[in-house]
Amino acid sequence: MPRAFILLLDSVGLGAMPDAEAFGDAGANTLGHIAAWAASTGTSLQLPNLEALGLGAAAQLATGQWPQGFDRRAGFGAAFGAARELSTGKDTQSGHWEIAGLPVDFDWGYFPRQIPAFPQQLTDALQARSGVPGFLGNCHASGVEIINRLGDEHVAGGKPILYTSADSVFQIAAHEQHFGLERLYALSEAAFELVKPYHIGRVIARPFLGEKGQYRRTANRHDYAVTPPRATLLDHVQDGGGEVLALGKVGDIFAQQGVSRVLKGKDNMSLFDALLQVANEAAPGSLSFVNFVDFDQLFGHSRDVAGYAAALREFDARLPEFMARLQVGDLAVITADHGCDPTWRGSDHTREHIPMLFFGPGLKARSLGVSATFSDIGQTLASHLGVAPLGYGQNLL
Repeated sequence: MPRAFILLLDSVGLGAMPDAEAFGDAGANTLGHIAAWAASTGTSLQLPNLEALGLGAAAQLATGQWPQGFDRRAGFGAAFGAARELSTGKDTQSGHWEIAGLPVDFDWGYFPRQIPAFPQQLTDALQARSGVPGFLGNCHASGVEIINRLGDEHVAGGKPILYTSADSVFQIAAHEQHFGLERLYALSEAAFELVKPYHIGRVIARPFLGEKGQYRRTANRHDYAVTPPRATLLDHVQDGGGEVLALGKVGDIFAQQGVSRVLKGKDNMSLFDALLQVANEAAPGSLSFVNFVDFDQLFGHSRDVAGYAAALREFDARLPEFMARLQVGDLAVITADHGCDPTWRGSDHTREHIPMLFFGPGLKARSLGVSATFSDIGQTLASHLGVAPLGYGQNLL
């Protein structure tokens, strides 16, 4: 009986979608611009394993151009393609849900790019419920930047840091020791109830540690997310008797709906270790879904091109370890949920194509073209696992 794996490289987009101008993202190209930056330093991006699967070829399908340094033109090891988003956004939930067969056909609520970003009625209610002395931030910001800018004031006065982005999110950052992790979770749960009338997709608890302007976010992040309104691939796998293993923040994004087991990791490489464990142990009929969050969280939003490139190389170097654990009948796909071009203005996600690299023992390599919806990924995996078909997408294989 087959198994399926989704390896989601968070924010590794392949170039602007046709409608990107409406999002302020015409010209964005996460992979392409990182590759161009690497070439400008006198070396190529050097992702031999992803290149061999067809990552550069998928980017060429999306944009008509090969990323600089991606010289392979034939002899690929995967069924490769690119996909466009049907959902009308560029946020995490929409991307993940659409991959799992559920495009978002409604409008999320968003907070305006102004200061204060949040309605006073909302922050007053949250303060009354929690008893905190007030809040800091209350703006659009990069999470890494804002904790280093306001962390000292937060530690001294006990005021949590509130911020948002182009995603439908309400984020709360607080020091694990000085404020307390459980206290942050309780505050975030209260906020999740209060933002429901605003149609916000997630409240994210963002704990951090450190002292005196040198702060770092920890792996104890927790997302409080709206439950998917209809069944997704995860539900179909469970209904068919299979186990769904959610690695990293995947379980939170689906509000644990359709999730059998959760495995966490503090960074990309610890998540890769967990993936290898799952590849060794996952039962026939299972779906394993991992989100490698560092690309987006640490390097995309902070516009750290060098860090992003290094993280891609680090992932690429370990990819053969996973491929060696695939069994006859397994199907894996490498993809993304949106872009987050580290060379782009601002600190938000970018509206881009995503890669689709399907591989496994015996799978015939070929071009899949450009899909009209991310849901082609989920539908392909549903067909592979022999579970009920999804409401959107087509089987590409």
